[in-house]
Amino acid sequence: MYLAFILDIALGLIFIYLILSLLASEIQELIATVLQWRAVHLRKSIEILLAGDLVNSETKEIIELTNKIYTNPLIKSINQEAKGVLSTFPRKLTWFIASITRFIGQIISKSSQGKTALGNQNSAPSYMSGDTFSTTLIEELKIPKLIYNLTVVRLGKFKELSLQEVREILVRLQKHLETTKISNHITQDIGNDFNNLSQQYTDIFNDFKDHRFDIDTTVERMKDSLYKYVDNFEANIHPQYEFLNETLKRLQALRQHIFQDLDEAIILGGLKPNINEIVQLMNTSSAVYTEIETAIHDDNSPIYQTIKELTDSLPPMIVENIGTIVKRAQYRAKSTEEGIKILRGELESCFDESMQRAGGVYKRNAKGVAILIGITLAVSANADIFHIIDRLSKDMVLREAIVYKAVQTIETTNANDLSSVNTKEILKEILNEISLPIGWTRENLQEQLNWRINKVNSWPVVPVLTMITGWMVSGLAIAMGAPFWFDLLSKVMNVRNAGKSPKPAKNQDDN
Repeated sequence: MYLAFILDIALGLIFIYLILSLLASEIQELIATVLQWRAVHLRKSIEILLAGDLVNSETKEIIELTNKIYTNPLIKSINQEAKGVLSTFPRKLTWFIASITRFIGQIISKSSQGKTALGNQNSAPSYMSGDTFSTTLIEELKIPKLIYNLTVVRLGKFKELSLQEVREILVRLQKHLETTKISNHITQDIGNDFNNLSQQYTDIFNDFKDHRFDIDTTVERMKDSLYKYVDNFEANIHPQYEFLNETLKRLQALRQHIFQDLDEAIILGGLKPNINEIVQLMNTSSAVYTEIETAIHDDNSPIYQTIKELTDSLPPMIVENIGTIVKRAQYRAKSTEEGIKILRGELESCFDESMQRAGGVYKRNAKGVAILIGITLAVSANADIFHIIDRLSKDMVLREAIVYKAVQTIETTNANDLSSVNTKEILKEILNEISLPIGWTRENLQEQLNWRINKVNSWPVVPVLTMITGWMVSGLAIAMGAPFWFDLLSKVMNVRNAGKSPKPAKNQDDN
């Protein structure tokens, strides 16, 4: 009997805390939605990830890069918004309230950047996948464009060096021809063929710049042009001119040297830059950047302007952080495309790891807010644990009524979907049927404060201190969350049911 009495009191207390925890969860979710806590926390976590630490996350360059990421179409597509006056009005009202609170927070914290917590946006996604982030960051760092620009510069050098080597062979031939009597049409044909080769190389180079062909096809076309030129040179010479045959052999050897293996020619020419070179290009003091700067010789070049714009907008810590990730990716990459793929995977892993840590921080912050909400709710509802236990121990009708309602709740509620519980309806129904030992009613206050104890200036000191302590304990209990109390309610209910004595069987008269 005594155990059943204790279990009934425990069930009543747990059930009251379950209801208040559900109410506290709804309040916290409403506050989080209005103030966009998840979106703000996600953005701040991304800024810290990009900067490498909390201090540098406040710099102008980090904030601007984060703004670019958030304005990327891939990220904007995540943040779906309703349309229509009736649908958008609550959202706009939420934006307005959230912007006011963030503005006040900035004034208090004296933020030097003058930016809102969501940058230049009213709303932002509360969740972002690692794949989406890594793809967007690679786009905003303009890595594909940097690869293309570096390839263009090196392809131009490859073209000029190839033509220069052919030109040197022909200059040597020209010096010999000046001392030899030979038909003018032969020397004219040789000159015209070289001009055609030079023009073809220029056209092939321009086709690549215009994105008409990839680098493999481009080098293949250059090879075909040089082979055709050497074949034409061979067709224009006569066997009796030994010096022309020697020139032909030199051209054939040059052709074989440059294009014996296309993959090797591409690698030696650096026409498929690796990821490490691209990151070095972001650093103005690197050898790769100096190579580009020397090769272009024109500050107004679109290629130079693109690279300059990127390097000026990136803080050193970004280049350093990306460089560390790239070094891990470069060891496993055999091509530019594979390097980008591995880099994307490395960035995705870093993002996921960072978000796991950020999720832990958010949960700790949310728990702190839950405690504040729990204490506030306990005070607002006058949920004094000592008074609740006292009432449940004295009022059998109240105790049995709450236990009966708790049994109904256990039977009709899914533990995995407590969000589906209509807290308002349950509270309304319970308050109509049961007089819970909470609230600022005259009866509760009479029982809580009108005890026969010593008073100071007619003020019930001990009851007031006891009531305040009861609020604090109830506030911490409410902050434990509805899942905790629902699970505990189920366990106590099982213990209570297991402890019941079996009903005696009815006696049957012998026939």
